Amino acid sequence: MSLFGSNPFPAPGPKAELEEGAVLSPRFGADGLITCVTTDAATGEILMVAHMNAEALEKTIETGEAWYWSRSRGELWHKGATSGQIQTVKEMRIDCDQDALLLKVEVAGDGGCCHTGRRSCFYRKVESSGAAARLVVD
Repeated sequence: MSLFGSNPFPAPGPKAELEEGAVLSPRFGADGLITCVTTDAATGEILMVAHMNAEALEKTIETGEAWYWSRSRGELWHKGATSGQIQTVKEMRIDCDQDALLLKVEVAGDGGCCHTGRRSCFYRKVESSGAAARLVVD
């Protein structure tokens, strides 16, 4: 049974309600997804950016653990189910127009979040020299 009945989230209302109201009414894109930035709850380090559909958001709220929609696999993804890197949500925020989420999490297991084995998915910086850009592992 859905936490919010048959329609998990109400449709976004007028701008003033969306920006100032108390109703969670996420604005999913045409693809049914909302962007989610995930950070370390203790340090603020950005760990990853992923996407959620309504089911992933609902499961995250219900379980207190991060669930995402894997665009590459086309399936619901419970972060850490196979790696042990379960993300326990300490705080969830939504931006002003409710089209992006922020999760502050504690990571179990080895503390990593990236499928490459690194702690953060943001392990490279972009360096530029004129019009040319290259990636450098930080």
